[in-house]
Amino acid sequence: MSAKIKLNDEVVVLTGKDRGRRGKVIRVLGERLLIEGINQVYKHVRANPSRGIEGGILEREAPIHASNVALFNPVTQKADRVGFKILDDGRKVRVFKSTGEVVDVRT
Repeated sequence: MSAKIKLNDEVVVLTGKDRGRRGKVIRVLGERLLIEGINQVYKHVRANPSRGIEGGILEREAPIHASNVALFNPVTQKADRVGFKILDDGRKVRVFKSTGEVVDVRT
């Protein structure tokens, strides 16, 4: 599977309450992403002493759909779309659509 956005990529949120904010992808859940510090929600947790769980209200990241984020391009300092390109040696790489610059090299 070729994913346009991967773990540890820096992304920009395009829609929603966190529009324009940047963050690092900390977990990929199929088409959804957990982004550090983005889409914070409150989770009410019931105490369970037998499991050692303390009750209360926790703040944590909720998943956001991959279509609502774009990869951050450090050259242009903006969000950018991602495409794929096959190099001469047969490797498939991600490239920025605006500049054609290679994002990373995979085997």
